[in-house]
Amino acid sequence: MTAAAATTTVQPRTDWPAVLAAVLCGVAVAMNVGKVPIAMSELRAEFGLSLVAAGWVSSMINTLGVTTALLFGLLGDRLGALRMCLAGLFISALGGIAAFLAGSEAALLLSRFAEGAGVVAVAVSAPALLSAACAPRDRRFALGIWSGYLPAGVGLVMLLAPLIMPPGGWRGLWMLTLAAILLSALAIHRARAAYHLAPIAVERHPFVTAKEALSQPEPWLLALAMGAWTLQHYALIIWLPTFLREQRGMPTAMAALLSCLMVLVNVPGNLLGGSLLHRNFRRGSLIAFASLVTGLSGVGIFLDVFPDAVRYALCLTLSFTGGLIPASVLSASACYARTPKQIGTLQGLFIQCGQIGPFIGPPLIAMLVAASGLWRDALIVTGSAALLGVALGLWIRRRETAPSCAD
Repeated sequence: MTAAAATTTVQPRTDWPAVLAAVLCGVAVAMNVGKVPIAMSELRAEFGLSLVAAGWVSSMINTLGVTTALLFGLLGDRLGALRMCLAGLFISALGGIAAFLAGSEAALLLSRFAEGAGVVAVAVSAPALLSAACAPRDRRFALGIWSGYLPAGVGLVMLLAPLIMPPGGWRGLWMLTLAAILLSALAIHRARAAYHLAPIAVERHPFVTAKEALSQPEPWLLALAMGAWTLQHYALIIWLPTFLREQRGMPTAMAALLSCLMVLVNVPGNLLGGSLLHRNFRRGSLIAFASLVTGLSGVGIFLDVFPDAVRYALCLTLSFTGGLIPASVLSASACYARTPKQIGTLQGLFIQCGQIGPFIGPPLIAMLVAASGLWRDALIVTGSAALLGVALGLWIRRRETAPSCAD
């Protein structure tokens, strides 16, 4: 049993409603990530956004994640996971409400900044709540469920947008996310008794605690593996809708539906990863295997040698198999945290490196494709990321002292 588990109020059994409440918080704030690309045309028309301003509105959450997630994790470890999670939901809701009142692009950007801060605050704190509500035997599987919060939230808003936007416009999507945030806040507040952590015997300075967590090499290797995966996934998220609409002339609604399915299929991959970890598969083995499969799938996708049906099947394969990687990485916080106070710090590290994909992936791929006019050049990015993921997975496997770093 790890120190983190030892200092957590030991649960005789897992409180699954409390676990799902914590996951719902992640899904709710992740909807804030997915709603803007869908509504960007309406936002640009109403607020007169320039291309630069539209880019900042779209990437604000990613920018905050890649620059501040570790700091948010440190703050969450200091304030306590429950207070940090509730604060994140509150700030995210305020950002959503502010968008309704915004009368300029500066006000809209400020609302997105608040929503982004809320996303990061919830992302670094909810896993500690989930871990506290679990019996030790279920913790790896439950954290595997948590790892699907982002594709679940993004996919959900993509799926519902065609129903909500015709009558409600972009405000309809904002109302949907606000309703999800309110529901998750009520759920987490109702389940709060399940999230109590036992006090640590000797309270140390927060930076000493954080340094202890971050001095281990394994979390850094896992974080880099997360970044290698997101580079591949976001390349696919960029390519597929563009390919379907511009090169195959597919109607926008059908292209959106197929893209949504590709994102959502990542969620059962996350669940499979949690299940395999629960069965004592090694994290490093899962990361290396998934990176190999996603790399080979990327070759088939971006090289125009297969029929479109096969290339789309490879898109689903890449997204599904890649789900093993965030499940392996995000669930590791309960393994490498020596006290519950370190879980947020490690989640912040994983999230910050994971944001490498959406932060640098799109401009890097756009630069390569624009230079040649060929989407196959995206393979330079995705292939390199897949090879790095395989190498990191094998390195992590060598450093693992026990299968799945058992609690």
